[in-house]
Amino acid sequence: MESERVARIAEIIAGSPISFDDAIKVGFERANRTLRGITGIRILEQRVAVKDDKMSEFRVRMEVIFVLEE
Repeated sequence: MESERVARIAEIIAGSPISFDDAIKVGFERANRTLRGITGIRILEQRVAVKDDKMSEFRVRMEVIFVLEE
């Protein structure tokens, strides 16, 4: 019989000057250093910062889902 699990969600914002995909990777890698038992990520929002008439940073707001330890 499978044991019961309880999960929690942490919301984070990550940025990258390269792309949205890279911002997601940056956010995941940082969360993975702090949180254990990550089971998924949900992207809530994507934004672009503009500086001097150019896109300067790609930003994502994301939920990181992780299972709480016993």
